[in-house]
Amino acid sequence: MNAPVDVSFFPRAAKPLSSYRKFWAARFGTAPFLPMSRAEMEQLGWDSCDVVLVTGDAYVDHPSFGMAVIGRMLEAQGFRVGIIAQPDWQSAEPFKALGKPNLFWGVTAGNMDSMINRYTADRKIRTDDAYTPGDIGGKRPDRAAIVYSQRCREAFKDVPIILGGIEGSLRRIAHYDYWSDKVRRSIVVDAKCDLLLYGNAERALVEIAHRLSRREPVEQITDVRGTAFVRRTDDDTRLGWFELDSTEVDVPGPVESHINPYQTTSEQAAGQGSSCAKEDTASANDGVKPLSFMPNPVLPQRNGKHTLPPRERTVIRLPSYEQVRSDAVLYAHANRVLHLETNPGNARALVQAHGEGATARDVWLNPPPIPLTTPEMDFVFGLPYARSPHPSYADENGSHDHVTKIPAWEMIRFSINIMRGCFGGCTFCSITEHEGRIIQSRSEESIIKEIEDVRDKVKGFTGTISDLGGPTANMYRLGCTSPEIEAACRKPSCVFPGICQNLGTDHQPLVNIYRRGRALKGVKKILIGSGVRYDLAVQSPEYVKELVQHHVGGYLKIAPEHTEQGPLSKMMKPGIGTYEKFKTLFDKFTLEAGKKQFLIPYFIAAHPGTSDEDMMNLAVWLKKNGFRADQVQTFYPSPMATATAMYHTDLNPLKGIHRDDRGERVDVVRGEKRRRLHKAFLRYHDPNNWPLLRDALKAMGRADLIGNGKHHLIPTFQPMTDGSYTSARRKNSTTVASKTPKPGQLLTQHTGLPPRDKGNR
Repeated sequence: MNAPVDVSFFPRAAKPLSSYRKFWAARFGTAPFLPMSRAEMEQLGWDSCDVVLVTGDAYVDHPSFGMAVIGRMLEAQGFRVGIIAQPDWQSAEPFKALGKPNLFWGVTAGNMDSMINRYTADRKIRTDDAYTPGDIGGKRPDRAAIVYSQRCREAFKDVPIILGGIEGSLRRIAHYDYWSDKVRRSIVVDAKCDLLLYGNAERALVEIAHRLSRREPVEQITDVRGTAFVRRTDDDTRLGWFELDSTEVDVPGPVESHINPYQTTSEQAAGQGSSCAKEDTASANDGVKPLSFMPNPVLPQRNGKHTLPPRERTVIRLPSYEQVRSDAVLYAHANRVLHLETNPGNARALVQAHGEGATARDVWLNPPPIPLTTPEMDFVFGLPYARSPHPSYADENGSHDHVTKIPAWEMIRFSINIMRGCFGGCTFCSITEHEGRIIQSRSEESIIKEIEDVRDKVKGFTGTISDLGGPTANMYRLGCTSPEIEAACRKPSCVFPGICQNLGTDHQPLVNIYRRGRALKGVKKILIGSGVRYDLAVQSPEYVKELVQHHVGGYLKIAPEHTEQGPLSKMMKPGIGTYEKFKTLFDKFTLEAGKKQFLIPYFIAAHPGTSDEDMMNLAVWLKKNGFRADQVQTFYPSPMATATAMYHTDLNPLKGIHRDDRGERVDVVRGEKRRRLHKAFLRYHDPNNWPLLRDALKAMGRADLIGNGKHHLIPTFQPMTDGSYTSARRKNSTTVASKTPKPGQLLTQHTGLPPRDKGNR
């Protein structure tokens, strides 16, 4: 298939980022680094900041760090922007360091959710933090977005607070909180922010900043896409909206059918008696009058069919916080509705009540932001980033490479982000909820220029680009071949259960960038560090050949996640057969190149929908194929993910929610003992796990897998063990003495190489 052309519904729907008239403070010019102190402000000639950004990460002026992108974007609009990074949150004083912001506070917990950053999947406190100088943990509070917002309000109570970042995005409605094991309110309510910006926020933030600079009250800014805010029940800005009541399930009468993710777009359209080329364009406006929030409006009929009010003035009322907190069925229902309303082309506003009586408030979510166009992506990534940590983090020698090294910066120091978004829809992942499913790609010229900038300007560059990628390495410029379908589609994934017939899968633009990049003078090698979506890659053998023969540094990581259909269907991941197809191509092109390269597959333990037998079968597959998985991922229920809704409710929102047996129940792995068992199956080779596995296999009636032969999973004998385990995060490990592999011994992921092929596969 050909790649989609750059003609889409979305570029026509938003004002370009570069079209705003600059704020008067643009006369101060560009700062080498956004100031973090009064002294730096004075050097720039500033008497105050228009915007002060507060972040839980160290300030690294690089386009992979959200606060740097936001700061430089606002600077490009003419605003004076200061940064308070990782402040002491015990009092409001550190938040006064740059003085009172003229326009607003910009608050984020950082590039990671603060709770996931601080705690392991087993709720144990981490001792490290990759976004902190020296990799030191504990430099940000739990639920940092809420704490920082509170301190900002204490510091200057009349300054608007604009909350953003992934922590805010994933908590924009009432959500299950894994760490407290309960449903929490929307973060808009808890943080008491004036506006929440969810998703990639450049477009919304630029508009809001200019409107605030014109002295428009923040409480009147209620029409910006990608924002959430609290409305009182008597707010006049609510008038003129059509409300669709979705506070219950199984309500009799005509309702809009939910999309089945297991059908293609064309099958959905055919089932509705139409074509998938576009939505039903019959006017729904004739005779419909605006309502003042009356539930379930009586809509006129055309040819005996019910029509719906215009989407741009429609809001869907979700079950209230109090309802979803006490009713798992309604929680799953709300989660399903939320995910159905994520396409910027057809999403409707959502509203959810919090509180009752005099304290009642509505959390209002406007539709998602319009994706950035390629010129806008080039604009964002072409801003004058210093591409290094702030000088205040340097050691006594002025270096960032030793005791004050920031691991997250080190990881992306020589990498290039070429796109945003993901249409994979994996239920355990938060990328789609945050960045959206529409792929936003940079131009080839922009990417090549950044490679040259890294080569020429970044200290320590030795000729190797560590990654050209993004959320997924090979979704660059992939998307729907029809603008009409793209704007109308409500499927949660473009590649599950198979690749959509309307999805362009041409990898040639990416191949061209790889070839042009590695031909640059001074660039010795370009590696691909982002995960490869192998079900897409096999559609382009030329891409796989280019990748394998020129861009793999010994091993390539991919994520089949499991081998069994039960958990895979809950993850919305392809079957293991697709992995085998990719492996065949990988091995073929590796052999042709005369190299020794290996695939590193990653798997998830304890995902909802995974039975003990599923994990046993996965372990048998691993042993048969000679893999020893040292980097074990245990399912981590991040807020708002579909898999988290399964974990909390035992229901499958992908199949529709009902109060009777029509809904699908999900086998959820809870409790430390069962989670340990599932991890143990992934690490079947660790003697520390053998006693647990023996007991489990006997209880499952599979004692035949216990024995000392090659076909057995674990042996009958038990060596002396010390109970230690080496984690991929070294500071969370119990250190064990390293051993030199014997000839022919299985190698592991920690060595960077999977096992040698001994012909027993």
